[in-house]
Amino acid sequence: MRAIRVQQDLHHHLLLALESAGIGAEALLAELRTQGITVSDTSLTVQSAEWMKVLEVATHLVGDPCLALRLGQMVGIASYGSFGFALMSCANLRESLQLLLRYGQVLFQPSWTAREYEGGLLLRADITVNTSARQRLVTELAFSNISAVGRSLYGKQVERAEGVEVHLNYSRPAHVACYKKAINVPVTFDCEHSQLLLPSAVLDTPVKTANRSEHVLFHQQCEEMLRGLSSVEKTTADVRQCLIQSAGDFFDIAQVAESMHVSERTLRRRLAAESTTFRATAEEVRDLLAREYLIETELTVADIAHLLGYSETVNFRRAFVRWNGVTPGAYRKQHVTENDSIVFPVNA
Repeated sequence: MRAIRVQQDLHHHLLLALESAGIGAEALLAELRTQGITVSDTSLTVQSAEWMKVLEVATHLVGDPCLALRLGQMVGIASYGSFGFALMSCANLRESLQLLLRYGQVLFQPSWTAREYEGGLLLRADITVNTSARQRLVTELAFSNISAVGRSLYGKQVERAEGVEVHLNYSRPAHVACYKKAINVPVTFDCEHSQLLLPSAVLDTPVKTANRSEHVLFHQQCEEMLRGLSSVEKTTADVRQCLIQSAGDFFDIAQVAESMHVSERTLRRRLAAESTTFRATAEEVRDLLAREYLIETELTVADIAHLLGYSETVNFRRAFVRWNGVTPGAYRKQHVTENDSIVFPVNA
């Protein structure tokens, strides 16, 4: 998943909001040009900082101070692609926050950081847009969207929990009534930071769509994005991604080549140019997923072998010992994860 998908969905809903107000896209483009922003068409392809200017201009044209809050509600979890599906497969809020904090740096504007406080966690938005008006718009969009995504993951359990609050670092706006529908937790203005307060008691709130085996797959896709493998050793990265996505019906080289729209010979040649082979890449992915399945799920070794394309469990056991020097069962005992002891990356 690329952050551009989120931007495209925001652009789409923004243009629909303009249309419903009787304002054509050309009127927006003309106004942007007067602000020194040249956009060639209604795709609104601009840098993230400039897009905030687009939102500011659109809010003025529509005459709706609640536009950013409404847009945040319109962009759903599906807009975040693999990261969204990874969130949907998490066990609970605690694990969802871990993902947000790990991958937020490459998927989100603004990014989020965590700080512990007595009784819970502060999820703080890092908003550095250059004017106070744009900072407020970014903040409204971000907190509205994280609230909408939260509802899709946990229902209304979190927003109804005692002690959940939002602190915002600007004065109470005239359209404060719009905050109730978009954010729907107690909001305090004129604070030092913009942040979400989450008491410890709510961190174990379960995700409605939790699925441990799927979580492993989507988590690994997020890792691929974080490593930036799409720009380095591109063919190897594409093969890895294809194999991760095919877990459960693990692809052979013919199927991978077909999905990439190249011949097997071309695929082998491109991998050789990157100093690897299909077999080595496939084994690397199998090992990666096997270790994740053993740690993060309660799947049996036989089930894991099946997911990774082994017709015989004994063959998977032999391969795993070759990769890691221990049996799958021994590896699981050594590395079993205690979900209750998840530690957040916390900024001082």
